Amino acid sequence: MNWFISPSSVGIVDFPTYLVGTILTILFPGPNSLYVLTIASLKGWRAGAWASFGIFIGDAILMLGVALGAASLLSASSTLFNIMRAVGAAYLVWLGYGFIRDGVARWRGVRITSTQEDRANYLNTLHPSIAALLLSLTNPKAIFFFISFFSQFIKPDNQHPVYAFLYLAIVLQVVSMAYLSSLIVAGQFFLSYFQKHPRYSSVLWILVGTLLVVFGGKLLL
Repeated sequence: MNWFISPSSVGIVDFPTYLVGTILTILFPGPNSLYVLTIASLKGWRAGAWASFGIFIGDAILMLGVALGAASLLSASSTLFNIMRAVGAAYLVWLGYGFIRDGVARWRGVRITSTQEDRANYLNTLHPSIAALLLSLTNPKAIFFFISFFSQFIKPDNQHPVYAFLYLAIVLQVVSMAYLSSLIVAGQFFLSYFQKHPRYSSVLWILVGTLLVVFGGKLLL
C-alpha cells in the first residue's frame, strides 16, 4: 500500500512542483470553471454540482485517452486534430452566443418563458452534466497538455509509467474538484444577489458569452 502514499514509489519526481503547477493551472480561468461558476450562479448549487461531475468525467476520459495513445493518434493525423479543434471552437461559440442573446433580452426587460428558453438558450437544452461533459471533451489541446505536463514528472526509466500517470491524474482530479466546489459555493452568493437584482444578471450572461466566444477563437490558434 506504500505506493498510494509515496509518489516516488511509483516513479514520480519533484511531486511538490507538480502539485503547485497543478493548482496554478486549475486556478487559471477557462471554459470549464467559467461554466460551473455561471451555471451555479444562475440555477443553484445542484446545477453546479452536475456540471462539475460532467467536467470530472470529461477530464477522466481525456486522461484515459492519453494513456491509451490518443495523443499519438491525433499527432499522426492533422486532419483529425483540426476537425476536433473546429468542433470544439464551434461548440464554445454556440454556447457563448446563447448566453449573449439571452443576456441582451434580459437587459432589454424582455420576459422569457421557460418554453422560450428551452428553444432559445442552449444552456437549457441539455442537462448541465452533459453540457459540461461536451465542453470538456471538445478541446483536443487538453490531451496534449496532459501528456506534456505529466511526462515532466515521471522518471524516464520508469518500468510502470501507467501507475505514475494514474497517480498524477488522481491528484489533478482531486484538486480540480476542490476548486470547482469552491466555485459552486461562490455561485450561491451570486444567485441570491441576482434574485434581488434580476436585471444585473444580464451583464453576467453577456460577459460569459463573450468570454466563451473568445475561448473558441483561441482554440483555433
